[in-house]
Amino acid sequence: MQFGPTEVNRHSLIQRQNTSAVGSNRPLFNLIPKLKRAIYGNIDSSSPRFPTSVHDLHSLRPKSPAAIMACRDCLSGTIHTETPTGSEKTIHGFPTYVAEPEAGTTPKGLVVIICDAFGWKISNCRLLADIYAKKGGFLVYVPDFMNGKSPTIICCIPHGEHFLTLNPIGNDMDPGSMGAMERIAKPGSWLTTLVYKPIWILRAIFTTIDFLIKNRVSVCHPRVISFFSSLRTSAPPFQTPNLKIGVAGFCWGGKHAFLLAADKPSSRIQRHSSQHPSSSGIIEPLIDCAFTAHPSFLKVPTDIEAVKIPVSVAVGNVDMAMSARQIVTMKEILEVKNKGDHEVNVMPGAKHGFAIRVDPKDEFQLKCADKAESQAIEWFTRWFAS
Repeated sequence: MQFGPTEVNRHSLIQRQNTSAVGSNRPLFNLIPKLKRAIYGNIDSSSPRFPTSVHDLHSLRPKSPAAIMACRDCLSGTIHTETPTGSEKTIHGFPTYVAEPEAGTTPKGLVVIICDAFGWKISNCRLLADIYAKKGGFLVYVPDFMNGKSPTIICCIPHGEHFLTLNPIGNDMDPGSMGAMERIAKPGSWLTTLVYKPIWILRAIFTTIDFLIKNRVSVCHPRVISFFSSLRTSAPPFQTPNLKIGVAGFCWGGKHAFLLAADKPSSRIQRHSSQHPSSSGIIEPLIDCAFTAHPSFLKVPTDIEAVKIPVSVAVGNVDMAMSARQIVTMKEILEVKNKGDHEVNVMPGAKHGFAIRVDPKDEFQLKCADKAESQAIEWFTRWFAS
């Protein structure tokens, strides 16, 4: 069920929302109690009921970036074990996974995937890039915008009553390691609860803080701008007089997708001489369209109101990274206030991370992931043809 503009008191909601932001700057020490609440279940992320009144929405408080990374769904999921079919290259100075369409097919355009917090090395992003390339007919890049600093998923996770030590992403790693948060949340013996779980929680905290410091927006977004600028000022990677570029951002990457879609004048650039000969000397946007699934770290409504480039959003109504009223506000701004070039697809019951870290054995979440996949491919196909 998608919700429309009549289901809540919009005026009251927006007044409340103007003072809130997912990206509010709260002290990092607030992470500890929030992490404990997320792990031990005081934050209910599984309720199928979607708030339909301002009274319901008022109880849902926006989270700080630290709290977002602390939520169970942000630090959990399943690493997919299929083998990606693309290749690794260095493109404009960035290590990049490259997925290409079927041999003999001229790409419709270029899609750049900005991964979630677990980075470009895990198979999930790469397999999705393969799907976009083959099903959509796109050339797909997955660059390392974290400069090799994606987090260790969980340094130690429970394995019976013992520790199972993992290596950081990029080295050999247990494919089931993303299930650490679920294992922490499960009831255990007194020994596990009183001794092991506090250690696991502290390790998760240190991983989160390290990630937030090393991969904050002020550090990583200049890399994003640099990469897209280089794409625009260089000869296109395939023969075309009008290279179309789209961005797909997931979780952590969703913030960067929204920032690119804001099309700030300072980010505009004069394209390569082979592009748009009739518009020589004109500065133009870095991207043509954007797709994002379960974005995190958004400032609502600021980041949403700034959007100028066509944006498509897939998000669940039980997403722990965005409150219900923030989703309502986003939908209203993009589909009502700025009707025409944007869409927000709200999927009842879809959890944060469903589009990129879905458990293949969870049929419902898998269906949601398939819908998001089709939504992205259709969106890029539409705007690449325009």
